[in-house]
Amino acid sequence: MQHVVGAPLPPPHGSGQSWAGAAPHPPVGPPAPQGPPAPQGPPLPPHTPPQGPPPGATAHGAGHGAGHGHAPGAPQQGPGPGPQNAPVPSGARDTTGHIQLPPGGPVPLPQPPGAPGHAGTGHTTLAVLLIGPAGAGKTTVAKYWAQSRRVPTAHISLDDVREWVCSGFADPQSGWNDHSEAQYRLARRTCGFAARNFLANNISCIVDDAVFPDWPVVGLGGWKRHVGPGLLPVVLLPGLEVVLERNAKRSGNRRLSDEEVARIHGRMAGWYGSGLPIIDNSRFDVPTTARLLDETLARAVASPPTW
Repeated sequence: MQHVVGAPLPPPHGSGQSWAGAAPHPPVGPPAPQGPPAPQGPPLPPHTPPQGPPPGATAHGAGHGAGHGHAPGAPQQGPGPGPQNAPVPSGARDTTGHIQLPPGGPVPLPQPPGAPGHAGTGHTTLAVLLIGPAGAGKTTVAKYWAQSRRVPTAHISLDDVREWVCSGFADPQSGWNDHSEAQYRLARRTCGFAARNFLANNISCIVDDAVFPDWPVVGLGGWKRHVGPGLLPVVLLPGLEVVLERNAKRSGNRRLSDEEVARIHGRMAGWYGSGLPIIDNSRFDVPTTARLLDETLARAVASPPTW
């Protein structure tokens, strides 16, 4: 199961600072290989290009080598770095395949499910944000829901993305500071990019995160900016005794103190009265909770919540 940011909790109304982005590095690499000199006669002048593409030249280099020679005496431009995704010349065969992926834009509101009276989301392509405290079962339910759908669906766990940082990971359990907040924001933005790209390629996406209703710095507004207005948030909020019991079964840094779990759960209770759909899964197993989630999302598609 997923854990939320650990002790100490981020401040209810704190404002963080982002790391300043480093200047982009110039592309590096050896210059394009030059062809051998002419086999007869004096050596070619420095400004005269070789005849035909050199052996092993890339498709991009070959395209520029044919029919674009410099006139004698004209200055020759030095080889520059080619584009990362060089176009394939007409007639060339790419044995590894060439699939154009549409870019991911803001996710719009989904279309209502197909068959009338259908209780779930059916074949609808969705972007879902599953919110809840530590021990709510967000990660487990999100993964089960994604695996049980009849259409391609991806699951993204925010904590997993945060932990992509290996060297220099700013663990919030060691203290909430500018570095941990910057990595947290970077992970959320990365999740947003991934969700948009999945949706642009007709793959639904569910992201799980512990979003506090009283902390606007990393609240729902950020998720709407990163993903789009079609994102459907749902809150998973079991009782305190349930999350305490589930947390006690954890080990390592995934386990929080009972006091911390109680504080997180208390702040999550602020979602009541927010207008967002809330599922109390205190008495439900994972398959039942996933089914309730699907039915809740179907209602949200038919009548999107205001947030």
